Amino acid sequence: MSEFEKLLQENIVPLKRYVNFKIDNKHDAEDIIQDICLVATLKFDSLRNKSAFKGWLIGIANNKCNDYYRQRAKNMDISLDSVSESLLSVSRFGVTEQIVVRDTLRALGDKEKQILHLYFFEDLSQEDISKRLSVPLGTVKSRLHYAKEKFKQHYPYKETEKGDIIMKRLPEYLPNYKIEKSKLAPFDVKCEELMGFCIVPKLNERITWGSYDIPSRKMNDFTEASVVGKAEVHGIEGVEIIAKQHICASKKEYERYFVAQLTDTHCRYLAESHFENGVRKTFTFLDSDIFMNNWGFGEDNCGYETYITQKNAIARTGNSIEVKEKKELVDIVGRYTVTIGDKAYDTVCVMDIGHFDSRIAIEQYIDKNGRTILWRRFNKNDWASKRYGKQWTEMLPDNERLIINGETYVHWYDCVTDYIF
Repeated sequence: MSEFEKLLQENIVPLKRYVNFKIDNKHDAEDIIQDICLVATLKFDSLRNKSAFKGWLIGIANNKCNDYYRQRAKNMDISLDSVSESLLSVSRFGVTEQIVVRDTLRALGDKEKQILHLYFFEDLSQEDISKRLSVPLGTVKSRLHYAKEKFKQHYPYKETEKGDIIMKRLPEYLPNYKIEKSKLAPFDVKCEELMGFCIVPKLNERITWGSYDIPSRKMNDFTEASVVGKAEVHGIEGVEIIAKQHICASKKEYERYFVAQLTDTHCRYLAESHFENGVRKTFTFLDSDIFMNNWGFGEDNCGYETYITQKNAIARTGNSIEVKEKKELVDIVGRYTVTIGDKAYDTVCVMDIGHFDSRIAIEQYIDKNGRTILWRRFNKNDWASKRYGKQWTEMLPDNERLIINGETYVHWYDCVTDYIF
C-alpha cells in the first residue's frame, strides 16, 4: 500500500462525513467524493507536509462542495451577484436562502443592494468600490452610510448591546412546582436551543441555568453561556459559545467553548474545546466517535430538528412509558401545565430516552416560544451502580420514578434557566 493510499484510508471516514453533511443528494455526494479522491491523487506530490494530509484533503472537499452549490444556485436561478454565498446555508439539507436577510435586501433599492454587496460580501474597500463604479469616493461613503441605515430600518431583529443584557440571578433553592397533564392536544413547537445547553446559537444570545439536587432542591451549580461571535469549523459557519460553569460547593469555575450552527431546520454542535492539565483540547464533528459520542446527533451529525412534532414513537400514561420505535428516541409525549412558584406555563413534554446513554431519560417541558421551562433527568436504576455502590432506588428512595419499557428510572436532578425568573 502506497503512502497516499494509507493516508486516504485513515481519513476516508471524516471525508465522507464532511461531504455527506454538506451535500443533500447522496448520489451527488458519492460523485464528489470520487472527484476529491482523484484530485488528491493527482496533487499528492505537491503536499510537502504529509502530516497535514487531513486538513489538506478537507480543503479540497470544501472547494468541491462550494463548486457544487455554485452550480446548483445558478440552476435554481439564485443570483450570486445579488445574494452572497454567506447568506446561503450550505448543508445536507440543500441550499436555503436566509429568508429574513433576503427579504430585507429586497426592500432596498438597487443602488443600496449593490453597494452593500460590494462592501460586505465582496470585501472591497471604499476606494475599490469607487473605481469599480466609476463614482467619487465621497459618493461611495454617503451611499454606503445611507444603505446601512436603510437596512437597519427594514431588518426586523435589532442587535442588542452587551451592556443591555443583564444576567438574572437564579434562586439558591428551586421553588416548588407542579406538573399537570392538560386535556388539550399537544402543540408543535420550534425550539432552536442547543440540546443540553438551553442557549439559542445566535449572535448576542445569553442565558444562565442552574442544576438543582432532588429532593433537597438546592442548587449544585450554575452555568453562564453567551454567544461571543461568528466562527467557522472546516468551512462551515456557526457561532462561538463560551459556557462558564460555577460549582457552588467548591466555588470552582470551569470554562468550555463550543462552535454551533443553526439552520432553518436543524441545530447542531460543530466543535467543543476545554482545558485539560493546562492544554486546550479541541474536538470537531470530523473527529470520529470522540466527538459524536458526546456532542453529535443524527446521521453524519446532521443535528437536532428545530421543528418538533409528535411522532407517536413514545407513548406515556402517567409515569409509565413505552418506546415504540427505537430509532425515534426524542418525541412529544403530551401537553402539560407547569406551575413554578406563582407562574403557570403551557408546555409540551419532550422526552429524550437513551439518545446519548441507553440508561438516561430526559423530560424537557417547552413552551410555545420554544424555550425550556423545566428540564428533568432520570437514571435507570443500575446507571453507574459500580461507581456509587448502590442502585438509585436505594440512594434516592423517595424520588419520583418512571417505568420505561418495564425498567425503573429514578429522578436525579432538575435544571431551570433565567428565562422563567
